[in-house]
Amino acid sequence: MAQTLIRMKAEVLKALGHPTRLALVECLGRQGEQCVCVLAELVACADRTTISKHLAILRAAGIVSDRKEGLKVFYRLSRPCVNRILTCIEQMVLSRVRQEQAVLNRK
Repeated sequence: MAQTLIRMKAEVLKALGHPTRLALVECLGRQGEQCVCVLAELVACADRTTISKHLAILRAAGIVSDRKEGLKVFYRLSRPCVNRILTCIEQMVLSRVRQEQAVLNRK
């Protein structure tokens, strides 16, 4: 059971590990529910097919959910806690950048 849970957690993190998917998740966290056409513009990707494939990976990992309205599909974060995870990661990265800058400033 513990190994299965670890593998499932790794799949979620793996889904977040691609820059485009991470950008999509951050957009959904900031903007709320959006259709593919808007998400493609927000992450500056003209190819909606590519965006749809990335969203399918995020949906399979349980990070986003979708709903259909006519011909459009709208996506949203499945859990608001995803925003907290991304905020924590951002704080870690910014802290590391500040530490590296401090080292460079001492030289």
